[in-house]
Amino acid sequence: MVTLSKSPDRNTFQRDQYYKRAEDAGTLDSPETQQMLDYYGDIHEQVAAKEADPAWRENNMEYDLRSTAWMLEKVRGDDVYAQNLYAAMCNNDFQKNDFLIRLADKTWSCSWRYAGGIISDMQQKGDYIDWYCSGIRDTGPAYTPEEESNLTKEQLLHYKNTQAYVSESVVTDEVRSDLKRLGWWVVPEREDELPI
Repeated sequence: MVTLSKSPDRNTFQRDQYYKRAEDAGTLDSPETQQMLDYYGDIHEQVAAKEADPAWRENNMEYDLRSTAWMLEKVRGDDVYAQNLYAAMCNNDFQKNDFLIRLADKTWSCSWRYAGGIISDMQQKGDYIDWYCSGIRDTGPAYTPEEESNLTKEQLLHYKNTQAYVSESVVTDEVRSDLKRLGWWVVPEREDELPI
């Protein structure tokens, strides 16, 4: 059985924010708050049950991404690549390179938040919020070479990474090539772009 890459922090951001809001409002003891906290407490079991279903793995790019060693290695080793993969999953549809799937026009897609969660699972850390909207963040001013030389090593790395991030829905050549190697195509907008 294939092991899926998972983040221990996946699905915790919303729970933690809800708890903080309830605590600030003094409603932690209310039945509604407890019901919502119970829902968040059960979410890992719900996800595990869904992922254990063999039908979930069929025609599912998430499954292929989270279970393919070379893709996991790339995402874990390079935040720019991870962000570029996140961005590609946003606002795009994908299709497995399989004749019957293409004939039936079955596609896979996900929300921006879900895409961020996939990347967090692949990196085995964090939650969707670490990637969500990363393509539209204010990357700050462009530095001159002289200004760059005054940055710390960490500041320079962060600056170069954010400059290499792409907008949501952009599919870089590297990501497109890797998805193709994985057996997935970005659904083309024009019929003449269909993969052969």
